Amino acid sequence: MRLQQLAHKRRSLPEHAEIESLNKDLTQLRDLLVAAQTEESDCAREQTKAEQDVDQVRQRAARDQKRLDSGAVSSPKDLENLQREIVSLAKRQGDLEDIVLEVMERRESAQARVAELTERVASVQAKIDDATGRRDAAFEEIDGEAATVTKEREVVAGAVPADLLKLYEKLREQQGGIGAAKLYARTCQGCRQELAITELNEIRKAAPDTVVRCENCRRILVRTAESGL
Repeated sequence: MRLQQLAHKRRSLPEHAEIESLNKDLTQLRDLLVAAQTEESDCAREQTKAEQDVDQVRQRAARDQKRLDSGAVSSPKDLENLQREIVSLAKRQGDLEDIVLEVMERRESAQARVAELTERVASVQAKIDDATGRRDAAFEEIDGEAATVTKEREVVAGAVPADLLKLYEKLREQQGGIGAAKLYARTCQGCRQELAITELNEIRKAAPDTVVRCENCRRILVRTAESGL
């Protein structure tokens, strides 16, 4: 019975539910982190492209301004077209620079989100590590006690007659792992039923080494000074 209790305790440790819940949180956070990292990466590429566009427009405007300042263009029409293009390029450069600023803001926001989620992932992982450590420590304690109980059981079993041990194992299998129960205050501790007077009288008459069983659940009854006989 004690081994069953230990097995149940092992399965029912609060750390199991805690770790499961934390792992769900961690999975969600990691998904959000990947999404934020992807957004930051996309913004970085977008920013690089926008900055390259600004640079190309700036270089072209510089070349046009250099031509204008050099006096190499003498045709009034060509001068007008060149001046118009310089104005257009200046506007285009301004628009592109606005795009760069907007992308930079989005990238900074994504970077902040990545930093926040990275910190939260690390925090949840630390909680999981702590809960896992507590669970493993409990496992070690429970398994140690189970090993001790198993050894003690083997010693006791070695002193029990083979036919009685066989009966006990059969009953244990049939009765949910409990083949013998204490008779306490005239009540079987296996099925929690109080024994009838006739049954108690028969048990009182039985020799100390006689195997007596509960009429209700059929478990072997263990008699003690507290049995109420």
